[in-house]
Amino acid sequence: MSLPKEPPEDAKKQSFWMPGNYVRTVHRTEKSFQACNDIVACFAERAKVEKQYAQQLSQWSSKWKSIVDSRPLYGSLMRAWQCFFTSTERLSALHSSISQSLVAEEGKRVKTWQKETFPKKILCGFKESHNNKTSFTRAQKPWSKKLMKLEKARVAYHKSCQREQAALDKEKQANENTELSPEKKQKITEAREKVTEEKEKVRDRYEKLLEDATSYTPRYMEEMEAIFEESQEEERKRISFLKQAFLSIHRHLDVTNDESVKAVYSELHHTLMSINEEDDLKWWKNNHGPGMPTDWPKIDEWVPPIKKLNRKKREQKQKKENRPVMIGGVKVRAMYDYVGEEGDELSFKAGEVFLKVEEEDDQGWCRGVLSGGKEGFYPANYVEVVE
Repeated sequence: MSLPKEPPEDAKKQSFWMPGNYVRTVHRTEKSFQACNDIVACFAERAKVEKQYAQQLSQWSSKWKSIVDSRPLYGSLMRAWQCFFTSTERLSALHSSISQSLVAEEGKRVKTWQKETFPKKILCGFKESHNNKTSFTRAQKPWSKKLMKLEKARVAYHKSCQREQAALDKEKQANENTELSPEKKQKITEAREKVTEEKEKVRDRYEKLLEDATSYTPRYMEEMEAIFEESQEEERKRISFLKQAFLSIHRHLDVTNDESVKAVYSELHHTLMSINEEDDLKWWKNNHGPGMPTDWPKIDEWVPPIKKLNRKKREQKQKKENRPVMIGGVKVRAMYDYVGEEGDELSFKAGEVFLKVEEEDDQGWCRGVLSGGKEGFYPANYVEVVE
């Protein structure tokens, strides 16, 4: 960071001690106020950049995620590629959060502090500027008057010196002129002596005014420095606050130290390192290669057709006929697999033995009880009586 350029060393008139030059310190308050506006505007713009970046990350992730999902990658390689999009979504959320923090937290904090730190005085601008200007003017007024008198004395002294020099030149020319009478030369010498005497009086006044200004200087410097230090103290508070504000902004922007970012890239790296050629090749073999299950050609046994059970008709007929239940039941063995389509139908495998507890009806269905105790209907032509 570069410091402000120092004024030229030979520019003595630009010195703080010269009349009116305290205005730079007075105006510093307004410039500090404006700096706060600039800081808020600057990082509000940065917040927009963060928001746009977050949106671009999200758009990129959404676009490519849909593309990748349709690509012929698989296994750990596909998971690794997809992990880039997952991590990008998390980074997008992070940068969106940074954008909100810069405006809602930091911008608001600086504005609140600015309002509290720069109170205004009616018709006088900032209170601090007005007070500083009033104090500096009051402290500098006696010194300015002495300086003005001293400057007039200096000008008068320099003019008297010029007059004396002109008189000396005239006297010299007169002395060198042989045609000039002694009386005339005497008058010229007396005139020169009078000018010299007048010059000495002017110099005495000049020296006295300089002595007066010099003796007043320590008091003038003390008063001006006291006012200046008060202004410095206010500026010190401002610099301290803005330093903390910048550090806080830095904490938001420095994603390198954010634990969530570290976690994102750590997980991404772990996923990438988990890419396993053997596992992916094995997956492909089992899902698209020789490892796939296959129904090799074999005898396809004929399974008798089943007539769908009409329950309403069966119940009506059972009420009329009052079909008796078989005491103890008859053992039957399933000849084919059957999966019940309704909750009141039995399911069984070929070879399974269970009890028939009701004779076959005119629809070709019987009632039976499995070894587990479940009772229900089953197609009569799917079983045979156990001898």
